[in-house]
Amino acid sequence: MEKISSRKLCAVLDYHQPVAEATLTGVSTDSRRIRPGDLFIALKGDKFDAHDFVPDVLKKGAALAVVEHLVDGIPPERQIVVPSALKAYGLIGAYNRSLFKGKVIGLTGSAGKTTTKEELRFALSLFGKTFATDGNHNNLVGVPQTLCELDMNADYAVIEMGMSAKGEIEELVSYVQPDIALITNVYPMHIEFFPNFEAIAEAKAEIFKSLKKGGLAVINEDTNFAGLLVQRALENGAKIVRFGKNAHPDVPLKLAEEGEHNYYNAWCVLSLIQALGLDVFRAAKHLSGFKALAGRGAKHVLKLPAGGSFTLIDDSYSGQPEAMKIAIETLDKMKTNGRKVVVLGKMAELGETSKARHIEIGRVVAASSVDVVIGVCPEMKDMLAQLPPSKEQYYFENKDGLDSFLLNKLLQNNDIVLIKGARYSSKLYQVTDALLEKGKLPQ
Repeated sequence: MEKISSRKLCAVLDYHQPVAEATLTGVSTDSRRIRPGDLFIALKGDKFDAHDFVPDVLKKGAALAVVEHLVDGIPPERQIVVPSALKAYGLIGAYNRSLFKGKVIGLTGSAGKTTTKEELRFALSLFGKTFATDGNHNNLVGVPQTLCELDMNADYAVIEMGMSAKGEIEELVSYVQPDIALITNVYPMHIEFFPNFEAIAEAKAEIFKSLKKGGLAVINEDTNFAGLLVQRALENGAKIVRFGKNAHPDVPLKLAEEGEHNYYNAWCVLSLIQALGLDVFRAAKHLSGFKALAGRGAKHVLKLPAGGSFTLIDDSYSGQPEAMKIAIETLDKMKTNGRKVVVLGKMAELGETSKARHIEIGRVVAASSVDVVIGVCPEMKDMLAQLPPSKEQYYFENKDGLDSFLLNKLLQNNDIVLIKGARYSSKLYQVTDALLEKGKLPQ
């Protein structure tokens, strides 16, 4: 964070009580990482309350603390009391962003956000210093953190925003204030929290509400409710940039990763680069070197205990239905001398549509060239029930013992295994971690 005086901070937070004079050199929500001169934000969670750590962080050298109530034993002038520490964090991030002179690109979407963000970082770095969200820090805590960590010397900043409820993107984008707003796609993710599918599109379109006037709205013209997205962007004074099968720069494009979804990501990036007046041919050539991210389609060749090797497609970060269908269809089109194996964990946050969506995935698998299917978690019984007898199939109540089963009983030389499921519900990422650890090839 850029240095800020305690007086200016009070103005940013609309706080009018006496505060100790200080120059704040950083901001932190983690009491373990506090540094002298930092501002400490006392956030509250379901299982913690950082107000408990305020005395300790001030002893460690924190200059001031943002709190929701005065903490006993601490001079009041070292505490800034606000209605919501989380909201205050966002306002501080917004202030830091206001000092940034480069172009800010805000992006959201139902799938591919993090991959597109990293691909933008990869491509834009050809043309200038590029800062981007770390990992998937895209929520009401992660976005303020990202804005506070902005590299003020960067030419471009790519800020990822996620949501699971109406109004979240609207709040996040009010802090980000992008010059360019981008929506990768709209799928029925988190549908249990919305009245209908269209409401998800409306929630994504909130990204245009704080787009700079005359800014660019980059929209997938092939996605669900594309017309609604365009309409909302125009209502907010945006210039429309479309991408899709029939709307992308006419340049040679060869990607390292298979699958139509990877081309959509690339078309999105190239369309934005073209709209910025940058060398789209150079960018397209550069994108041939972009590899899938860990947990999002990364491929690994691993050894088997009995000899031979197999290919792991680690797509274990997300398990929403459209992404699962895309992953299965991509595997279906791959060529291999071995078998095609899928390990599919439950899909979460689908509400009353859950059973139908798991059945739908089963039908996609049934129609594919996949040879072996493993369903993990009770919800996947509906998926397995759709399969013909010709497909070898197994069921696991949870991920326990699955890595050992794959390595020691199921997988054969030259097999390809895709692992995909809701990260925190199925925990299949722990299976991929175990396979990666046990199957490392000698260097």
